[in-house]
Amino acid sequence: MTFEILAIVMTAAGLVLGARFIFFGGSVLNEWGLEQSTGALLLFRRIGLMYLGIALIFLFGRTAAPSEVRSAVCLVMGGAALLLASLGLSEFLARRASAGIFRSVAAEAVLGAGFLWVWWAG
Repeated sequence: MTFEILAIVMTAAGLVLGARFIFFGGSVLNEWGLEQSTGALLLFRRIGLMYLGIALIFLFGRTAAPSEVRSAVCLVMGGAALLLASLGLSEFLARRASAGIFRSVAAEAVLGAGFLWVWWAG
């Protein structure tokens, strides 16, 4: 896998997640077995904007040549995605989220592994 392919995948994922969190945050909460509240939906809209920002970063940076900055982005995104997957798993095991969170956990684990692979491969 190349950085450019991973960046395109992240652009698409960021756009989809951003739009979903902004406009359909309640469906994510339902999927995870959580109740909808004004506070949760407010946070989801804010997180959705962050996902859209991440999508733009990867869209504009998809052709970046190997560098220390690109390596740092891969390492940080890989680590963050794997931590998100771990957090989702721990929330399920603590019975704070339903099995619906596994779709997110799987996607985060795959993206995290992809970023760490690109970082390691240089």
